[in-house]
Amino acid sequence: MSNVREFVVDELNVGIRLDKFLSASMPEFSRSEIQKFNVARCGALVKFSEKTRLGDVLTVEIPTVHTDVATENVSSDFDLDILFEDDDIIVVDKPRGVVMYPSAGNKTGTLVQNILAHTHLSALGGDVRPGVVHRLDKDTSGVMVFAKSDAAYRVLVKMFSEHDLTRKYVCFAWGVPNWESATITGNIARSSRNRQKMTMVKTGGKHAQTEVEVINVFPRSGVSQFRCTLKTGRTHQIRVHLSSHGFPVLCDPIYGRGGTRLGSVRNPDLLDFLKNHTGQMLHAQILEFAHPITGQQLRFKSRLPDDMSELKYLLEEIG
Repeated sequence: MSNVREFVVDELNVGIRLDKFLSASMPEFSRSEIQKFNVARCGALVKFSEKTRLGDVLTVEIPTVHTDVATENVSSDFDLDILFEDDDIIVVDKPRGVVMYPSAGNKTGTLVQNILAHTHLSALGGDVRPGVVHRLDKDTSGVMVFAKSDAAYRVLVKMFSEHDLTRKYVCFAWGVPNWESATITGNIARSSRNRQKMTMVKTGGKHAQTEVEVINVFPRSGVSQFRCTLKTGRTHQIRVHLSSHGFPVLCDPIYGRGGTRLGSVRNPDLLDFLKNHTGQMLHAQILEFAHPITGQQLRFKSRLPDDMSELKYLLEEIG
């Protein structure tokens, strides 16, 4: 089954590429999606690079996409912490140590598989990443939204691409700043020495900006608690920006520089925590956005995970 739509070219739209004309006529679809549709002009299939002509009658055949992804490879290895759910989206609190979706080294126990065991997700994300419109690293916890309907998926992808939402993280990092807030701006690219690592670069890369606010300082431990607001969404952005400016996130195995910092820790309980804990002390605490279908403004706040609460308690005890 497919959906067929018809458009007639008027005087204002003469002489433009067909895919551009159709993108304006069907804003709910991206241009890349439209280029997969069958389009006929007066009964004959056309190329998307062709130009429109006055009076053209364009027939667009839109194939039906099944929203429900096959659920053979699902699992419920942990309890989902669902913050919100309706027919179009589901918002969950992701635990630390959980991979987003299946990959070569992680075939089961992923967040997507657990959600699929509970409900369906939009197939527009593909077989491996259905409904996925943004991601968190395995060892970063916090609030995430997934698309259940195709319409919601399209709007959310655009929203994240244009940064038309609010994402706030909380973290514990080495160092005590002499400022209360700062804006870190610096392009980020993949490291040429280690392809698993990102780095700040003077030329090239992608623009990245993070607003940082000091929540608490623990001078005796040489640690600070920050709230970071993403103005862009680059891979490892907060971890790279903070580390590059001398405030690496605690327990971060890639950017944390733990080996050079642990020698200054005198409290045995804190030292034991930092030596034996797995996963950076970074948590996606707040997510605010307009509902992709209803337009209702939504705000979700996740409590600190148990390990970060334990760390905060230790730091407050030390003073």
